Amino acid sequence: ILEDKFPSGRPRLENLEGFRFVEDVAPYELMKIRILNGGHASLCYPAALLGVKYVHEAMQHPVIVPFLDALEREAIIPTVGPVPDTCLESYWELIAKRFSNPTINDAITRICFGGASNQPKFIVPVVRDALKSGVKIDGLALVSAMWCRYCQGKTEAGKDILPNDPQWDRLQAVAKAASKDPTAWLRMTDVYGEVGEDDSFLQAFFNALNAIEANGVENAMLQYIQKSNKEQAMKDDNRDASPAAMRE
Repeated sequence: ILEDKFPSGRPRLENLEGFRFVEDVAPYELMKIRILNGGHASLCYPAALLGVKYVHEAMQHPVIVPFLDALEREAIIPTVGPVPDTCLESYWELIAKRFSNPTINDAITRICFGGASNQPKFIVPVVRDALKSGVKIDGLALVSAMWCRYCQGKTEAGKDILPNDPQWDRLQAVAKAASKDPTAWLRMTDVYGEVGEDDSFLQAFFNALNAIEANGVENAMLQYIQKSNKEQAMKDDNRDASPAAMRE
């Protein structure tokens, strides 16, 4: 996708398969940053904590996959906004297929690298917009809690996690402090800004981190999946019971 603004004339690319000229590239860029990059930033830490080595292997995991799918549909996609001639759910399905492609062989350690710079670009803005629009934030808080848990430096199996961020020493110290005081993690203002001061996000993060420490990462994701499925079933029941649906 290219923005159709060329001072010296448009290159002849419109006949290439899958290529598009658009008036404004901004909506497409936001879609990619949130759904693709946000998806990577959401799956990498639970994958690392559970000993998964590659993104395509994470997309075969029986808990990570439904967690990521619920998160994308419930929390990420609703913050993207309309994109011309694009179905956001279909775009996510395309990205999920790309993540699942074993020929890409994308390492989880690569995706985990630099969380202190990536989370403020790919996850925290989603939280900010979700808070403003009333979108549920439980799954996003769980993503932050899993990043915090990762920075404590041990996998769920007790193996050491090697330093994987230019700010690793600082992150590890704050992550360990957060096990006793969860607000310590959200007080990283360079990462969370005003989002870290929001009472509802603070409570959601506190709940997520407690769930991880009490029952593990996998069970914390399962709890989110079950809650999401229950809420979706209730929405479906309410829609089916609506007067419009009954007339159909």
